[in-house]
Amino acid sequence: MTTARHLATIDLLRSRPFPGQRGRSDVGDSGPGYHVAELSTSEDFWEDDGTRRTAVEEQYEAERDALAEVLGVRWGAPQVFSLWSLAQRSMDGEEIPEPWGVLSSHVPDVHLWRTGDRWTALGVSQWDKELPFQLLAVVTETDPP
Repeated sequence: MTTARHLATIDLLRSRPFPGQRGRSDVGDSGPGYHVAELSTSEDFWEDDGTRRTAVEEQYEAERDALAEVLGVRWGAPQVFSLWSLAQRSMDGEEIPEPWGVLSSHVPDVHLWRTGDRWTALGVSQWDKELPFQLLAVVTETDPP
């Protein structure tokens, strides 16, 4: 997918109302107060010695950073927000509001902007070392905890 297409998807999510309940959308997941778009997804790594995985991870981080630069022209420099502490708090039994709770289990950090009454975030996801990387865009009205 191209940067222009990623921007179009982000703009679409920012203009959409949030659904009343969690479910799949045409670009990812949505729920009360949030949309998560899967902008791009790599192949899996079941038969990889780690070399290809590292290269793909670097590629996805570079794509996130390039998209963040373009969004930075619109909204200013992003805040880089670590989700590690949210994952830890969740494991300690604290209920973390969505979309932050699920994101913290597979996205180490996000590039984050507050625009109007919504947050927009970009992150690189990987659920497990054999599974694909994903470039994610998040639009939410829920403040990061």
